[in-house]
Amino acid sequence: MTAPNSSIASVRIAAAAADRLKATDIVAYDVTVPIAITDVMVVVTASNERQVLAVAKEIEKDLYIKDGQREPRAREGLDEAQWVLLDFGDFVVHVMYEQAREFYALDRLWRDCPTVDLQLPQGESASGESASDRLIPGESTQGESTRDAEHIVEHIEPVRRQDTAVAVATPTMTTMPVTTESGE
Repeated sequence: MTAPNSSIASVRIAAAAADRLKATDIVAYDVTVPIAITDVMVVVTASNERQVLAVAKEIEKDLYIKDGQREPRAREGLDEAQWVLLDFGDFVVHVMYEQAREFYALDRLWRDCPTVDLQLPQGESASGESASDRLIPGESTQGESTRDAEHIVEHIEPVRRQDTAVAVATPTMTTMPVTTESGE
């Protein structure tokens, strides 16, 4: 059994959003066989806490705008910004700070699962822009209206205060030593 095309299409939207904000090591695993409650696990790396939050917000925004107003069922990790988990039901997105990704090593949990082809641009995208020309947090993409983007931001902020437990088996998060960019 493989992940349905609808899940794969949604995961590709999420991956493209993460890639546009320069997230790295974007991998999606088809977990339909070992995990009965979801189809795909997406793991994304961000280089700092601000990027973790920006990537998570961009993924939510793009899925809302481009995938029939899809919203996550649950979010976790927004306060710490080390590991943000977005549960969309048929797929789960893990946006992880690079130190957290190394520490928790989620990829080893699903290493025997097939990966999903995310169809991300290699080097240059289909539009001809290079990786250095991609958007940075706060810029808007072509085709989306300012009104839609403002709705997403207004919608995400109140929900952050209403985080709920995630109905997906994930490793227990423990405290890990983290150094800040200032060395403290």
